[in-house]
Amino acid sequence: MRLFRIFLAWVGGLSLCGASLWPQPTNELVLAGGTVIDVSAWGRSAKDIPDAIVIVNEGRIVAVGPRAEVLIPKGARVIDCTGKYLVPGLVDGFAGMNSQGQASAFLAMGVTTVVASADNRRGHVDLAANPRPHLYLLDSIGTTDDWSLLIGQKGWTAKLREGAHPAELPTDEIARQLAETARLGTRVLWLGRNLTAANAQWIISHAHQMGLVTYGEFAATPYKVGVEAGVDALVHMGRYELGAVPDELQRPLAQDPFGAAASTAYDYAERVPTTDVRLHNYARFLALHHAALMPTFSTYFLRLPGHRNLWQEPVASLLDPDGLFNPPNRATGELNYPISSWARHLPAASQRWMQESQRKKADQQAMRLWQINQVLFSAQPHYLAASAAPVDGSMPGISEHVEMEMLVRLGLSSREALAAATNNYALEFGWNELGLIASGRRADILVLDSDPTVNIWNARRISAIVFDGNLLDRETLLRTK
Repeated sequence: MRLFRIFLAWVGGLSLCGASLWPQPTNELVLAGGTVIDVSAWGRSAKDIPDAIVIVNEGRIVAVGPRAEVLIPKGARVIDCTGKYLVPGLVDGFAGMNSQGQASAFLAMGVTTVVASADNRRGHVDLAANPRPHLYLLDSIGTTDDWSLLIGQKGWTAKLREGAHPAELPTDEIARQLAETARLGTRVLWLGRNLTAANAQWIISHAHQMGLVTYGEFAATPYKVGVEAGVDALVHMGRYELGAVPDELQRPLAQDPFGAAASTAYDYAERVPTTDVRLHNYARFLALHHAALMPTFSTYFLRLPGHRNLWQEPVASLLDPDGLFNPPNRATGELNYPISSWARHLPAASQRWMQESQRKKADQQAMRLWQINQVLFSAQPHYLAASAAPVDGSMPGISEHVEMEMLVRLGLSSREALAAATNNYALEFGWNELGLIASGRRADILVLDSDPTVNIWNARRISAIVFDGNLLDRETLLRTK
């Protein structure tokens, strides 16, 4: 018996030795030989890593470095990326996603994270879509809203119904709303036009204490007040220009953020001369503070020169026009400008004249706003890429690339535009799980055929997608509606 026990111990020892000497199967994925593109420091660093090894395990990046410094684990699945370029998965900081087709379009275009908004133009977020990007939910705060995430929650449905216009909630209700939407998993709070200054300041302060991000689309609250309070991002060209209006136009907005006073203020902001001292002072003010600009240029893309028919993009085949708000014409790629019902009785030539008149007016408005944004850019504020899809000609996935193109047209380098869609979100919001190909970050990685820092168009030349540590089949995505 004693000899038998010795024999078993000897066999066990051999087994243990074998476990330490022979390679064991692993779940690791390795991207080998590509160039890792540096998007740190707001896109102002260029410490790319050629011939890199990127090791992924259990949805995270566990090692990144030159081939000479990083050992490929035995048994790992190795993807040869020689001659390719590796960038982090893209972040769309403001968009809807109301169908499987839209979810697939985001992923197929390399958008792996979406700050998802539900509203009357974007519809409800399709939480059942599979596959889908990582969703960071956005909710309104401090106001009634038919599309709030709290609608349907006990005690909130009646309180949050809008009526003719959204109404500001009492302070005690805002405190409860903030706590309860956070419990639902909300990551971003949208501060709308009817929020007055005291409530906006209170919300921004308490949201930050809770680790929540704040987006400002102000009117009743002066932009200077919201920015000084620490709002994280200002959303939409056509909105944040309001910060350049004189005080006599801003003051009435506290009582009239949607009516005649608002129309007057927006009309002034849209037409402010690019030489106006107030506009240049506002640009410098923005650059000196924390708030980043999220222009969502994509909703104006089809009104600006140099646009193209987005329906010709391969990914557009996933999109149902009925799920888009004011989609472009399939044949022409241009926005439609419907005329009033009474005008349909006019001769065809008169109808065409009316439509063309609307188009020219919209194009002129877009160009005026673009020129104002060129002044704001000259002070070098921080930017975040977001498409606002699927609204006014913007399309899920496709328009995130349009947004980067527009940022380059504005004056950012291709690397800076790529950073605006990736690591700027980590720097601005503290979302350190994403945005870089670095140890500890989420394994959302795009493998590109060409260098996106040479031409931002190359960011759409996607060879492979690693999402949450798994290699996606892009061809299958393009058929997943």
